[in-house]
Amino acid sequence: MVSVPSVSYSITVRLEVPAGGTSVGQLTAAVEKAGGLVTALDVTASGADRIQVDVTCAATSSAHAGELVTALRSVPGVIIGKVSDRTFLVHLGGKIEVVSKVPIRNRDDLSLIYTPGVARVSQALVDNPDDARRLTIKRNTVAVVTDGSAVLGLGNIGATAALPVMEGKAALFKRFGNIDAFPICLDTQDVDEIIRTVQNIAPVFAGINLEDISAPRCFEIEARLRELLDIPVFHDDQHGTAIVVLAALHNALKVVRKEIGSIRVAMSGAGAAGHAIAQLLVAAGVTDIVAADINGVIHSGRADLTGVPTWYLEHCNPRGVTGDLRDAVRDADLFIGVSAPNVLTAADVATMASNAIVFALANPEPEIDPRAASEYAAVVATGRSDYPNQINNVLAFPGVFRGLLDARSRSVTTEMMLAAAAALAATVKDEELNPSYIVPSVFHSGVADTVAEAVRGSVETIRRVAEETGEFPAIPV
Repeated sequence: MVSVPSVSYSITVRLEVPAGGTSVGQLTAAVEKAGGLVTALDVTASGADRIQVDVTCAATSSAHAGELVTALRSVPGVIIGKVSDRTFLVHLGGKIEVVSKVPIRNRDDLSLIYTPGVARVSQALVDNPDDARRLTIKRNTVAVVTDGSAVLGLGNIGATAALPVMEGKAALFKRFGNIDAFPICLDTQDVDEIIRTVQNIAPVFAGINLEDISAPRCFEIEARLRELLDIPVFHDDQHGTAIVVLAALHNALKVVRKEIGSIRVAMSGAGAAGHAIAQLLVAAGVTDIVAADINGVIHSGRADLTGVPTWYLEHCNPRGVTGDLRDAVRDADLFIGVSAPNVLTAADVATMASNAIVFALANPEPEIDPRAASEYAAVVATGRSDYPNQINNVLAFPGVFRGLLDARSRSVTTEMMLAAAAALAATVKDEELNPSYIVPSVFHSGVADTVAEAVRGSVETIRRVAEETGEFPAIPV
């Protein structure tokens, strides 16, 4: 897959060139000849003989950014000054902050906010702890919890290195859901210690978002925390991904005119995301999923299934397919990849059913080049922002948590996630739907509000049924 210049590797080079002549044009030409892209060129100071210019350009990698600086230095008369990596500049000092919602201007304010007035509020919570949602930050605050064991495409990088990612997640919660989220990066990867720590800090929060915790540990951590806590626990790598995949599938099936109950699904990757996706697809009506991991198709005859959830054996592969990923893909209507780059070829896609759908979601390099997949597939989606149909968790988690918090839900159920997926799919109107537009942009107006409304409605329905029947009608997650 050919890399293209990206803002993720954007630099700004402050330099001087001779005034007049063609120097400025030569700067742009030098960057483009080296494979970069000039996105801004600003004259920041000028003298009689020389001018100071800030050249901002996008590269394909850190190494390529260095090559662009070398290319600029080769322009006659150029003197290179400071080189700034724009990504690192954004992260300087962190990306989030805590800001007081009330002014502290005088002694009266101080007495109301802190001592002695605050003691009355604390005593009220002693008498009625449930009022914490009304009288503290709890009502709108989520913990973003990680142990740094499975961060993005970086793997097990630990708690400190995970902090910039969790800060970014918190910023997305605020931007898209108006939720105050705080990064909690735990310097332990012991399951019991993680669970105990989250249990101990839970009084501050109205929800727990687990993030970038490796499988299979993440399954146990989520399940046990859901048993222990009276607030929703949501592992976004699993369920956020699953919601967006199901939403995209609803719309892709409209494009290719197929029914969800009749399709065959091939899946590459049986970890956290794959497990949750398969579970939600089954809950939505899919009856034929063949999943493959690094050792091939998951089936009951395999002797190396340690660590693979038994759920796959109980709910997937009804036709008893064996072999490798290519055997799973043959005649499939849908391929879902949550695994590794370049595990699929155009020739493999050619063996799929007519009007096939390919969701190649490995990031940053998908399971197959989207352009190659498009030779044979009717609809292609990836996890990347530089191709159509980006399957991005930010389409789900802000709205899901907004709905959970507004409804004061104490749990997350499959019904809520199905409702979220249906609502997200519906944000793409039938007249807008086409093979290159099956999911909305993350900046599409109203996405989070629409998802939140659906989740709130699902919570209210579950409560009403529970009151009428005395049972909680939730499908286990």
